[in-house]
Amino acid sequence: MTSSVTSERSATTAARPARRRDAVANAVAGVTLRGLPRIPHPVKRALLGGRSITLDGNTLDTTLQLMLAGQQALGLDGLVADDDVDAARAQLEQLAASFHRRIPMPEVTDLTVSGAVGPIRARHYRTTEPNAPLLVFYHGGGHVIGSLDTHDDLCREICRSGAVHVLSVDYRLAPEHKAPAGADDAFAAYLWARDNAAALGADPRRVAVGGDSAGGNLSAVVSLRARAENVPAPALQLLLYPVTDHGASTRSRTLFANGFFLTQRDMDWFTARFLGDAPVDGTHPDVSPLLATDHSGLAPALVVTAGFDPLRDEGRHYADALRAAGTPVDYREYGSVVHGFANFFPLGGASATATADVISAMRAHLSRVG
Repeated sequence: MTSSVTSERSATTAARPARRRDAVANAVAGVTLRGLPRIPHPVKRALLGGRSITLDGNTLDTTLQLMLAGQQALGLDGLVADDDVDAARAQLEQLAASFHRRIPMPEVTDLTVSGAVGPIRARHYRTTEPNAPLLVFYHGGGHVIGSLDTHDDLCREICRSGAVHVLSVDYRLAPEHKAPAGADDAFAAYLWARDNAAALGADPRRVAVGGDSAGGNLSAVVSLRARAENVPAPALQLLLYPVTDHGASTRSRTLFANGFFLTQRDMDWFTARFLGDAPVDGTHPDVSPLLATDHSGLAPALVVTAGFDPLRDEGRHYADALRAAGTPVDYREYGSVVHGFANFFPLGGASATATADVISAMRAHLSRVG
């Protein structure tokens, strides 16, 4: 017993310098990211030696190419910076905070909403637009990391540019809460939002759901559950580069397995913590909505994918499945960007252009509801 405890303490002690190095690297990365929008395009090209990256018919945005090159130069690879869950969460929080713009809002309020087993945290971003729609937003992070704070800038931008109320939901995460706990919370929060939209100043007839990556997955699951429970469908499901099939073996997962922000190692790490010893497996529709037997009668969908994203093809396949079942779909693929581009809009370049286009499309879809 003594030798085991000593060994564990030694391992922990040995890990501390590596975590300190990662923290420093993340801080440096944040400073670098804040400076990217101010670097002229010709200078970015020169810093890259004039090289560009073209794969599968798409050429990577110069700003994102420089960002990835800087990440690799600092010894960072992918989204998950540490095998320890708490450390991985903290490092993502630190990185997000390091280039946080804190866009001014008329009002931002932290509150609690009904989750599946009790109250959960949420954040309401209020628009001054009268009787505006409400977007219930679920953050990404592989169902393991991410928070209200890591996606604060994106929610502010959606609220400001989209003229919608945004209710960002802090659903339960794995490994403390395995699948389908997050989906249970997401659906409960959607029901709460429908019941309380008017009190938030929003139009109760136009309550949409949306999110990025794991949050896009939850949005699709909420739409499926609403149909199953005979609950009015969301006004729109905004699916930003969603996970739709946890067991997918696609061309994009092979092409972009490494070097483009979200890696295969990241996805394996998330899946092990999200589904390991969970009461449902990766084939359940609450985990992989693409595998549902019926995609008809669901909320209209705005499905967004990125050209350099391992999740690109399963997002495209989900749009195809919805369309084949008669569910209205607006599918948009932005070829020059990577997974997570909506969070990178402050960096400028193609991420900012694509994010602005997505928000404009969301606003247009919601304006036609009701």
